[in-house]
Amino acid sequence: MTPINIEYNGYLITTDKALLQPEAIHRWLSEESYWSKHIPFSVVKTAFDHSYCIGVLKDGVQVGYARFVTDYATFAYLADVYVEEAHRGQGLSKKMMEVLMELGWVKGLRRIMLATLDAHGLYEQFGFTAPAIPERCMEITRPVIYGDKESALR
Repeated sequence: MTPINIEYNGYLITTDKALLQPEAIHRWLSEESYWSKHIPFSVVKTAFDHSYCIGVLKDGVQVGYARFVTDYATFAYLADVYVEEAHRGQGLSKKMMEVLMELGWVKGLRRIMLATLDAHGLYEQFGFTAPAIPERCMEITRPVIYGDKESALR
């Protein structure tokens, strides 16, 4: 797929993995996120390598990220969405979502899922809702797999 590069309010929003910075993504996820504290770099890098990724860069430094785990045909799971706190409030997460949701192959997916603690308002703008039939959804969850017992409480 041809990478997308969009200039937005002094930021570069890109799907070009060559421009994204797995080390910066790992640093934020392992230190700042509530869902993957202490995640090993090798896990972040493997997920990055096997996902459709989008990032936000400011002056060449990565400040935002999101990824789809997908088969590109029927299903995608949206994961690891963040914008660093110093860059929030500028519409960057919304712009990343707009870019992702406008992709032709994404428009053809039968199901797109995500999990969020506190960003329901963002995702509702793009059509996400609670599962229509939640009893059909099941999961295996291992909240302390990276050794962070505090994350297990969220």
